[in-house]
Amino acid sequence: MIIGSTFFHSFEQSDFFGKMIFLGLFFLSIISWVLLLYKAKISWTIRKNCAEYEKIFSQSSILHFTTKGKGSSHPFAQIFDAVKGKTVEVLHKNQFFLPKEGEVYLSEGDIDLLHSYAETTIASITKSLGKNLFLLSTVVTLAPFLGLLGTVWGILLTFSELQAHSLSGGNIQVLSGLSMALTTTVIGLVVAIPALVGYNYLKNFVKDFTKDMDHFTNRLLITIEMQYRKVDM
Repeated sequence: MIIGSTFFHSFEQSDFFGKMIFLGLFFLSIISWVLLLYKAKISWTIRKNCAEYEKIFSQSSILHFTTKGKGSSHPFAQIFDAVKGKTVEVLHKNQFFLPKEGEVYLSEGDIDLLHSYAETTIASITKSLGKNLFLLSTVVTLAPFLGLLGTVWGILLTFSELQAHSLSGGNIQVLSGLSMALTTTVIGLVVAIPALVGYNYLKNFVKDFTKDMDHFTNRLLITIEMQYRKVDM
């Protein structure tokens, strides 16, 4: 309560430019926390549902497995659906060119095509997971500088008041300038530190989860290859 009242008092005592600096810091804080909470929720949900998709490989036929009702928005489900759809498309194409009815297989070129398609899907998901993270890095850089601007502006006002009045006659103005100078610095750091921690966590999460998607995709493609690739005798 004391800290809150101190910040509020400093805001009231500052001039128009100082108030704009305070409002800018509060705006950066709102952006930072909204994005942090939203991305943290997504990362927690993704981690929670990862294990469920390991059950895919226990299915007798991978193309008969469906992700409906299993969290189709999960990245593993998106990869599975994309690869499954492409695999079915290629198998139908191969069946069309068969000289006679028989079991359909995937060629080596088909397997390479599925690998490329899976990599494209992973790149798209990684881009989606990292979307708007630049805002956090911007807050990390901008908030301390905005706080420093408030500090310099407050000190400038203090020296201006000292020049215009004697110290005994201008104590209120002097103290208000010093208060704004110190408060904006504190707020700038308070805004930047959580944003820095959150940004590093989310950046590492995207990096690590991209590796998880690569591993999942490799296991998925190996399973498809074992089931549908023709072995020359």
